[in-house]
Amino acid sequence: MNGKTKTGLSPWMAGGVAAAVLGLSALVGRRNAPDPSHPRIRHWYRRLDKPGFTPPDKVFGAVWPVLESLAAVGGYRLLRQPSSPRRDTAVALWLGNSAMIGGWTELFFRERRIGTSTAAAGTMAAGTAALAATAWKIDRPAALSVMPLAAWLGFATVLAGEVWRRNPQT
Repeated sequence: MNGKTKTGLSPWMAGGVAAAVLGLSALVGRRNAPDPSHPRIRHWYRRLDKPGFTPPDKVFGAVWPVLESLAAVGGYRLLRQPSSPRRDTAVALWLGNSAMIGGWTELFFRERRIGTSTAAAGTMAAGTAALAATAWKIDRPAALSVMPLAAWLGFATVLAGEVWRRNPQT
């Protein structure tokens, strides 16, 4: 045998990985959130000059968990597929993009590196689109599950770029 499994991870193992990814993302995101528990981050974020198309904070708070949960469902589905170079690439893209979401919050909110976070958002949008394209031939529902995230990240890239443009001193 060539070392590749004929089946993917068990439902429990795949579910554990997906839950761990969601849990870590929530912990990192919570650490950097511009909410009352982080007054310095919140004050800095509120004083930024943001464009009129910036969604309200409550929208951000609602959208991210939904999009990350959809992506985790897609990741779960991919982990359940038999191992192959395409499947393994799709899983790596999912894990990498999930990690980058937490990294983005660290760059933008905690380190206040708006330009770098704009580049990171663009990279995540491209990585999520690549994930959808890679997963398409393996598991179409998994590919479809990340498309809203890719669209949101495209929007987030435009938004972060505009915030950077309006706040050059930051």
